Amino acid sequence: MNKVKNQPVDLTKAVVQPLTSDLLQQKNVSLDVLRLDLIHPVISGNKWFKLKYHIREAQLQNKKGILTFGGAWSNHLVATALACHQAGLASIGIIRGEQPARLSDTLQEVQQYNMQLQFVSRAAYSNEAAIGVNRATVFLQEKYPEYFIVPQGGQSHLGVLGAAEILQLTQIESYSHISCAAGTGTMLAGLVHAALPYQQVIGICSLKLPSGENNSLCTFVKPYAANLKDYTLFYDYHFGGYARKTDELIRFMNTIYLQHDLPTDFVYTGKLFFGILQLVQMGYFQRNSRILVVHSGGLQGNRSLPAGTLTFL
Repeated sequence: MNKVKNQPVDLTKAVVQPLTSDLLQQKNVSLDVLRLDLIHPVISGNKWFKLKYHIREAQLQNKKGILTFGGAWSNHLVATALACHQAGLASIGIIRGEQPARLSDTLQEVQQYNMQLQFVSRAAYSNEAAIGVNRATVFLQEKYPEYFIVPQGGQSHLGVLGAAEILQLTQIESYSHISCAAGTGTMLAGLVHAALPYQQVIGICSLKLPSGENNSLCTFVKPYAANLKDYTLFYDYHFGGYARKTDELIRFMNTIYLQHDLPTDFVYTGKLFFGILQLVQMGYFQRNSRILVVHSGGLQGNRSLPAGTLTFL
């Protein structure tokens, strides 16, 4: 734990891993994975990019720390806690749900990084988290004047600006498609903003949302699609909803790990890879398409599974 506390984020470890399979060969489609999960064991994947400008702004405003939101197994919370610790900032986590008799492994870890936890009912959490997302932070800023407020998942313009820098880690011009998991939509918005005009960005939605342009995800992403950039959201691969799973998804995650040494989580990236490979199978991608899949890291949710469920835990 002490070693991780002082370990810096290393962007040179974000390698591009080609995947090979009979399916990809049959469809004459190439698929590369940008392994953001490798840049740090805790401040993993897209979390660093979504946090970096929030942390900088907190420092510029001489704030004591950062206040943010999340659930019991939140990748965002644990990344924020450690990133703040390394930056010399305090942190407060507003936790969705009543305080349990025993904290989750994730929340025990955030306490090791000195994050203060405040539990609120789900109704109150939804209200306060919405305040953060909408940037109407008057109430929270009055309550916590020394803290810079970061919406859940880093969902803000600062988060999008950081996420847009993800594509600088690879030769992005060689791809026809860029894909990622979509929760708050922050990373998706950043990729859409940074993509080249001829590229299609694909988001695999991890939540059970109605399709169409009026849902919360589209509403957030659309302003970043300047000049009508091409992006598509798929809503059929949520496996029951946010943080839901099925035996089929777990089997797929174990298989893709055994075949490609590629760990995924059942909240986001497992659904992402399942969805993209299903689209390949269905012939969605034209021959000679080159797909980049952004592995956004964050495997905290897997810690909630019974021992032995996944082969790589």
